[in-house]
Order: sequence, then C-alpha cells, then structure tokens
Amino acid sequence: MNSDVMEGSKQQPLIGLAKLMRMAFSGVDLAPLGNELIARAGADPQTADAHALMDLSTVLQLRGEHELSMVMQAQALELQQLYAPPTADGEPAIRVLAIMGRGDLMANTPLEFLLEHSDVALDILYVAPDLPVPPSLPDHDVLFVAIGESEQNLPLLAEMGEVVKTWPRPVLNQPERIAALARDNVCALLGDALGIVMPGTVRVGRQALEQIASGVSSLDIFLPGDVFPVIVRPVDSHAGQGLDKLEVPAAVEDYLRTRPESEFYLSGFVDYRGADGLFRKYRIVLIAGRPYLCHLAISAHWMIHYLNAGMDESAEKRAEEARCMETFDEDFARRHAAAFHAIHERMGFDYVGIDCGESADGRLLIFEVDSNMIVHAIDPVEVFPYKQPQMRKLFGAFREMLLNAKNRAQ
Repeated sequence: MNSDVMEGSKQQPLIGLAKLMRMAFSGVDLAPLGNELIARAGADPQTADAHALMDLSTVLQLRGEHELSMVMQAQALELQQLYAPPTADGEPAIRVLAIMGRGDLMANTPLEFLLEHSDVALDILYVAPDLPVPPSLPDHDVLFVAIGESEQNLPLLAEMGEVVKTWPRPVLNQPERIAALARDNVCALLGDALGIVMPGTVRVGRQALEQIASGVSSLDIFLPGDVFPVIVRPVDSHAGQGLDKLEVPAAVEDYLRTRPESEFYLSGFVDYRGADGLFRKYRIVLIAGRPYLCHLAISAHWMIHYLNAGMDESAEKRAEEARCMETFDEDFARRHAAAFHAIHERMGFDYVGIDCGESADGRLLIFEVDSNMIVHAIDPVEVFPYKQPQMRKLFGAFREMLLNAKNRAQ
C-alpha cells in the first residue's frame, strides 16, 4: 500500500455513508452520481481519488452490487486507510478515531449515523492483516473499535485486542467483547439471566442438519428439550438472509437444497405473538448501560424487519410506535430493567444493539445482540415525525458517552 499517494493530492471531500443512504432512502437515483464517481476514480493512477472509490463502493452496495462494491473498496484501501466522513458541522468538541475492517454496510458499527450534524469529528481507520495500524495517526480524544463480529474478523479482533492494550487514549468497545458476540456465545452468556428469554442456540455443520433431516440424529441431541419448529440461519448471515423457520424434520432437507453454506446456527422458536396476533420486534441500543429505543416493527409475520413491516403504510402501527417511544423510559425500559442490567454486566459493552421482543410471560425475548446494527434518523420526517426527538435523545447520549470518556483521560 502506498500511504503517501493521497497526502499531496487534491481530492474532493468524502460524501460518506450517511448522506448516500439518506439519498437512497429518499428515492434519489444514484446512477448519475455513480457515473460521476467512476469518472473521478478512473483518473490517472498518480492522482487516483480514494474518496471517489470509497463512495462508489457505498453507492454500489446501496444498489445491490455487492461483489463490485468490494472490489472498489479494496482499490480505495490500496490508496489510503484513513477516511473522514462529514460529521462535525463546525469546530469539533470531540475527536473520535474508529477502527474498522473491510466489508459491507453491516461489517462495522455505522458511527456516521450517530454523529451526523454534531460537534464530533470522526476519522475512520481501516485495518486488516495486510493493513496494520500505521505509526502516524490523527489526533483524537477517544478510540472506538467498530469492527463487527464475524468469522473473518476474529483474527483481526484478536490482533486489535493486543494493540489497544497500550493505546494512549480511552478505548470504547473492547475487541475481545466484540469477538464474543457470536450467536451461540451470546446465548451461553445470557440464557440464564433474570428477566431474559433466549432460545437455545448451537452452531452445527451441514452434515448434522442432514442427519436431522434423515432421522439419523434427533433434534434433542443438539437442542436438548427443544422440538420443532426451529430457526436456522447460516453463520455470519444478517438482515434475514438465509433465515427460515423449519416446522418438521423433512423441511430441513428442503432448506439445505437452497443453501450452499457449510455452517449454520440452529435455535428453538419462541412464539412471541401478542394478544392481537401480531409480532413486535424492538431495536434497542445500550449506551453506557442505559437502553434507548431505535424502532418498533409490527408485523403479522414472525420474521420482522423494519423495512418489510409496512410501518410507512399503517397509521395505526406508527401511532403505537410513537406511544412506545414516548413512554419507553417509564414503561418498557422499567419493566425490563433487570434484563438490560444483566446484558450490560455480562457483556460489558460501552455501546451495543439488541433486537428483541417480549415473551408471553412478559420477559425480554432476545433475538440478537450485536455492535454493528444500523441505527439512524433518515426515515422521512413527514411520515415519522415522532422519531426525530427520540433519535436526538439517543445521539445525545452517545455524544455524552464520548465526552465522558474524553474527560476521564484529562
């Protein structure tokens, strides 16, 4: 890597993930911008524009062109490791250096959304086995480890765990904590916690699933006490990719015909329908141990994602989400205070996301705990006006956490 290529060149500023995703959510056609970025990125290699390549990678991801986007990202990182998305509107009060790894939009903690239009300056340093931490870094008050948990990143997280031991600034989200976020590990950590329901989760190979399908092995060998239906998904999958509910052993064989992966997570299914027959999934983040609601998705289907729940089409659903946000501290957060305390104590994160529901007996039903969930305020204000105050509160708490870390070091 030539780390000096960009030092003397004149690049246009980085557009950044937050602005590009806001454009995409607003229905802007990103093709003309993509063509402009291609023209900039295709200039003379001696004056190549790493910002254009990195923004082009993001545009391609937003357009669903994953493989090509990763090629563009790799080319950008060959030119430079450090990027500064536009977060601070003026003179920054806090400077954050985030360490990230290669990957798509769900591979790292998307800090840009949390810091957009703030007084916090963000520098992102990409690292990898062939991209070590350089000797010279921008001045910063706080280091935030934003690398997400994945099979690919485990060696990198172990390496960064050694690096940050002697870091001269406060470090948020320790690498060894992130490495423990595999679904089966989280289940082992939280499964017996007060106020929490988390279905048994095990990692199994393809052969094990084939044996269950054929009747050679029983489900009880892998999930003692559980019966069908079960939930299955490939290891390292997110956003519902490859996620399915299997009602009977024969369905396992049908599922495997559609999936090429060799490793899967298998877990019990908990029916979390409310009295009205609808499922509710909450996205919550813990900031310094305190819960903040990001969204509530309501659907007739057990597999809920905010974008497929029809929230924008239902005034009734939005009204419920608005009420939940307004009363969250006094109602939901208070009812599940013991559960949130257990998550914070056992997992030890400065910042972490939780996708959850509520069981029939009123406990917190945890689907996933992860440090790189997307948390944003880019939903259209005219449709979701109640979200802006809630997200400002969340972003303010994140800033306060950063400021407290900065002050502790002084």
